[in-house]
Formats: sequence, C-alpha cells, structure tokens
Amino acid sequence: MKDVNGLLELQHLKKYYTVGETTTKALDDVSVAFRKQEFVAVLGPSGSGKTTMLNMIGGLDRYDSGNLIIEGKSTDTFKDSDWDAYRNNSVGFIFQSYNIIGHLSIIDNVEMGMTLSGVDAAEKKKRAEDALVRVGLKLHMHKQPNQLSGGQMQRVAIARAIANDPEILLADEPTGALDSETSEEIMQLIKELSEERLVVMVTHNPTLARQYADRIIEFADGKIQTDSNPYEDHDTANNFELKHTKMSYLTALKLSFKNIMTKKGRTFLTVFASSIGIISIAIVLALSNGFQKQIDQTQQDTMASMPVSIGAVASDASGTQSVMSGQSKGFAKGKYVKADLSQSEKTQHINKLTTKYVDYVQKMPKKDAKNIAISYSTGMNLIRKVDGKWQTVKFSNSDAGASTIDASAMMASMTGVGGSVYPIDRNGGQSFLKSNYKVLAGRYPTKKTDVILVVDRQNNITLSALKNLGIDAKRNQKIDYNKLIGTSIKLVNNDSFYQKLPTGNYLPNQDYASMATASSTKELNVVGILRVKSKNSDGLLASGVVYSDQLTKEVYNANKNSAIVQAQTASTTNVMTGAAMDATTKTQMLTVLGGEQTPSSIQIYPTNFKKKDQVLDYLDKYNTGKKKADQIIYTDMAGQVSKLTGGMMDAITYVLVAFAGISLVTSMIMIAIITYTSVLERTKEIGVLKALGARKKDITRVFDAETAILGMGSGIFGVVVAWLCTFPINVILENLTGLTNVSQLNPVHGIVLVIVSTVLTILGGHVPARMAAKKDAAIALRSE
Repeated sequence: MKDVNGLLELQHLKKYYTVGETTTKALDDVSVAFRKQEFVAVLGPSGSGKTTMLNMIGGLDRYDSGNLIIEGKSTDTFKDSDWDAYRNNSVGFIFQSYNIIGHLSIIDNVEMGMTLSGVDAAEKKKRAEDALVRVGLKLHMHKQPNQLSGGQMQRVAIARAIANDPEILLADEPTGALDSETSEEIMQLIKELSEERLVVMVTHNPTLARQYADRIIEFADGKIQTDSNPYEDHDTANNFELKHTKMSYLTALKLSFKNIMTKKGRTFLTVFASSIGIISIAIVLALSNGFQKQIDQTQQDTMASMPVSIGAVASDASGTQSVMSGQSKGFAKGKYVKADLSQSEKTQHINKLTTKYVDYVQKMPKKDAKNIAISYSTGMNLIRKVDGKWQTVKFSNSDAGASTIDASAMMASMTGVGGSVYPIDRNGGQSFLKSNYKVLAGRYPTKKTDVILVVDRQNNITLSALKNLGIDAKRNQKIDYNKLIGTSIKLVNNDSFYQKLPTGNYLPNQDYASMATASSTKELNVVGILRVKSKNSDGLLASGVVYSDQLTKEVYNANKNSAIVQAQTASTTNVMTGAAMDATTKTQMLTVLGGEQTPSSIQIYPTNFKKKDQVLDYLDKYNTGKKKADQIIYTDMAGQVSKLTGGMMDAITYVLVAFAGISLVTSMIMIAIITYTSVLERTKEIGVLKALGARKKDITRVFDAETAILGMGSGIFGVVVAWLCTFPINVILENLTGLTNVSQLNPVHGIVLVIVSTVLTILGGHVPARMAAKKDAAIALRSE
C-alpha cells in the first residue's frame, strides 16, 4: 500500500444518458473523496446513480465531465489501455451474481486476474491458494463452479477480487442473492478486508450497511444526499503508477481450449462440418497426386520407347512446311516434264554426327538426361562353336540374317552389327535397364562383354536372333531359359579375322580355331533374359540381342589401326572385292571395318517430360548461328504425347480444387457464425474479463485462439478422414480401372491444408472476435 492519506477522489462527475428527448442524470455533479482504508456503504433507491458511481470508480464506465483522481493522478487523459491496467492492478470487483466463468475451475477463476497481469505460474498459484484459504475455501479450490453453493460462489468472487492485492474493492450488492446467515458471513469477511484497503459497497440493505460499514453515503437523483463520515483533508500528491496488463497467445490458447472442451459435442459437430471442405480438397489432391504419378509412369514408359533421337539422316519438319507452302495450287502450262526431287528428298537432312557433336551431347547436364545411348556402325567379327563346328554370328533382330559368311553374304555380315544398344548411366550405373526391364533369368549386365536377350511381353524373341546364336528353333517353339543363359560368343579383332591374299586383297580367315584362341579375342556371354516391366510400352529395345554401346567403342579402338583398315584407307577400291568406290562408299566401308568412329544414331533419354524441354533447348543451342547444312536435326517423337498429357492433370486438379474450395469458404462462414454465437453466449464472461483488466486485444486474442483451435482441429480431422478414404477409394478404382494405389495423399499437401484451414477459420472468426472486444464492460456484465 502507498503511504498516503487519500486514495480516491471524484470531482464534479457527471454522467447523462439521453434516450430520444429524455435525458437521465445518472451522476449529477458528484464530488466525494475516499480514504485509503475504510468500508463505505452506498445506499439509495434503484436508479439513484449509486451503481453508476461504482462503475466510474472501477473504470467500467466513463464520465462525461469532471475528473476522477487516483492517488493524486488525474484520469481525464487515460486511454483504454490505462483503464485496463487500473482495473487489473488497483481494483477488485465483487458482483451480486458472482460472475464466475463456468468452464474454468475455482482456482483458475481466482488466477484469471493475475494471468492477465503476467504473473508467473508459481507465484500466481500461491496467491490464488492463499486467497481461497483466506475466504474459507481451502477444501474446495480444485472443484468446478457448479459444485459450489451460492455462498461459496460469492467467496470465490471475493478471492478473485483480492488475489491480485488491489487497493480498492468494489462490491455491487454482494449479499443480494444470499440468505441472511450467509449474508452475515460475507459481510464479516468484507469488513475484515476493509481493514487493509478501501471497500466501496452498493447495497439496498441499510441494516447490514449500518452494522458493518464505517461510512454511509446516501444517493438520490444522481446526487449525494448525505455522507456520514466525509473526507476533506486529502492528499493531492501524484503517487499512482500504472502497470499495464498483458495476455500471451499461449494463455489465450489455454483459455479457449478449456472453453471448447466444456462443449465437446458441439465442438465435434463444428469440427466435422468445417472439415468437409478440407476433406473434399484433400481427396481431390490425393487423386490428383496418384493420377499424376500414373501419368508420370506412363510418360516414363513412353519415353523409354520414344527418346529424343538423332540419326545420320533426319527429316526436316520446317522443310516439309516450306515445301507444302511453296507448292502452287494451280496447274502447269506447257508441253514438258520437269525433273525434280521427291518431297521426302527435299526435306531430307544429313546430320554431321562428328566427334565434336558427340562430345557436346555428352556434356549435357546429367540432371536433364541421365541416359544417352550412342550407336556406332562399327562391325563386329563374331564366331561361335555349335555342335563342334565353328560358324560366324551376326547380332541381327531381323529374319534376313545369314548364319555363315560366304562370298555373297560377306558384306551383309559386316554392315552394321544389328541388334539393339542399351544405354549405360553417365555415372556408370544401369538405371535404364533396372527401371524399365525385369530380369526373367540370369542377371543385369555389369561388363562390356555381357550380352542380354530381350523378349517382348509374351516372351517372344525373333527366330533370326536365335539362329545367329546357333540355336535352331521353329516358330512358336518354347526354349528353356537355361539353354540360353551362358551362351558364349567369340569377338575377334580384324588382324585375326582377316587374312591378306597374295593379290593384296583381304578375305575372312577360315581358321576359326586359331581365331578363337588368339590372345586379342574376347569372349561375350549371354548373362540375362529381360522383359519390359510396363504393360503400356514394349520399350525401346527390340526383341533380340542387346549389348552395350561401350562394346562397339572397344571394337573401334582395337581395329582402327588394323592392317585391313590401313590398306582400305590408302586404297580407292574395295580391298576385299576390288570394286571401285566413291568417297561416300569408302567412308562407309571404313566405318564398318572400324576405321571411322561415326555414330549411326544418338538416343537421349530425358529424366522426365519436363526435363525434355531443357534437353531440346540444349540441343537447339548447338544450332545457333550455324548454317542449315551444319545444323543437327533431332526427332522428338514424345513431343506429341507431352502436348496431350502436359498440364492436363494440373488443369483438372485446379478445377476440382476450386469447386471443393467453395465448401471451404462455406466452412469459414459457418465458423464466423459459430464464433458470433459464442460471443453472444459469453457476453458476461467478456464483461468479467474486462472487469479483471483484459484489453481489447486480449479479448480478440481469446476468440481468435478459439477459432484457431477449431480450424486446426478441422484441418487435422479432415486430412485424417481423407487419408482413411484413400483405402476404399483405391479398392474401388482398382476394381473399376485396374489401376493400383491411385489415391495417394501427399503429406506436404496435408500440412498445407491444415494451415489453410487454420488461417481461414481465424479470418472467418476475427470479425466476431473484434465485436466481442468492443463490447461495453458494464453492459456485458448486466447481460443474462
């Protein structure tokens, strides 16, 4: 307590209420001063102005004119926050109807004023317990309000009023709802409290007032009629200090959560109704996510069969358009025939697949294309011993392949290796095969000398591929895997395979046994039988023999300086047949013999459809500034698929989410209505909080916290329900479409939806929360 004689003074206070043309003078020029310690009883008939004066002293109402002096400090410049701080720290209220907050325990009610003051938990609990012990409720402090009698409830109100050790205690008809015996007990308790502070009590009971009060003031018509013990010699020094209140967000959340949990049924229905929009959007996103993965897989399968291809000869699409646009729609005149190129010849473009270009392609960012397959026309000299007899082998997947080399088939065996080339990851891995092909027997290749057989979805393989492996088979004949796995083939270099004749020409050597045992001969082995994984694509690799493009590079390195290559390089005729050759034919011959490392084709496998555009941009940069003849034209067969599927799922998702979002907006409106209803239901609680010093922002924060809890609960409930719905949805879709695990809720989407739900409900409930904060404290306390 402050060491001053006077505590409170009212100077010419006026408070008028005007309704229509009628003006009521609630306070009409009231001046009175109060001591620091005394029990003042204010008597008077209803409407005389005594309760209005009490509200003025407590800061629940504002005077029209005059001044209220607190320990020498004028309040005429007080802001709302100053009045809040004053009520919280300097004033304690005891109401006739107790005004205990029903969803809080007894001790929580008593702690509320200190909660607003920011008192730490341990100190707050100690003060509350001490106050409850002092009013005789030691054994009841952990009960709920509905477990107490009227007298006990009033004792709780007194404990709440004194817990924060206020200097002024204001009592408005504290015994009005009590029997005479309990009234006596309450009055005795208030009398004891007045020995430590100023107590101002409004009452209609003059008997109790004269029995317990030190001073009696009688009111009538807004004026003081009599004062039994006026205080004139008061101190006017300014000794008052304001301590502003503060309620944390955590405190607001705790208060709101306790209120919500007292209405579990309504809370659940609110959460359920509000979550419908979240459930709808979550299910749409889950389906979109699953379908997008299905599309991505389909795109990946499609990409496996339609990479970006660059061949030695390409068709120029822009040339086709130029030819078509340049054609005249009319008819020629004159008696002549004009020689011209065919339309396909006009659009044909020769790609110069030089070593420089290959290097450029291989420098493409790995994140855009992990797999690049480069096929070479370098021939392979292959032999295999079947039934004790050696024979040549040609990796061919067509039915026109020859099993032996004779004079007529010599060139056929050398032109192109045949078969298919699989790409190796640019970091040395086998992701292409492992992602797109399943091993039926054996294993994936791990070395350059490993060869695999690829079958189609029905396990078919071409007759020519089997024949060239030395296996005679009839159409539709079934061959056990074990007869194919382990098949061995000898790869012979040029110097062992070709012999020089006395005439200077070269022919294949017929001594296969010596070829097979030559130190430079390598052994190729069939290590696995593979089949495409996807039902939607047969993949890039044709049925038959498949090997690594690294194998042809090794063949080139072994043969580029061979005798036959050197002889052919120096000659203008074919060193095997003696036939004359032009420059193009000679280049082709050297390529087959291993003297030229010219790619026959380049296959680029973008990481996904989106990366495909970056791959194309990279290829287009090479052509920038180059003449038409020096440009490299590629074929993007997957482009049309990309145009059909790209963005389609996104567009569908946006439309569905927009429709589902309508229910989310509806939920937000419903939350606003529910919050407004809650504000109406808890009007008296709002008045109590304000009487205890709660600021407008504190009231707003409490209701915002309540909507935040409801919003978060709705979001979590909706996401969980949507996730549970994915299981029956997947069963239904699998039965209807054959697609498995389509509905997949992305956890990130779930978290975002919870956040969206929380934010939207806070926005929806904020306006009613602001309305609650603006309620007049005195009016709110009078509500029922």
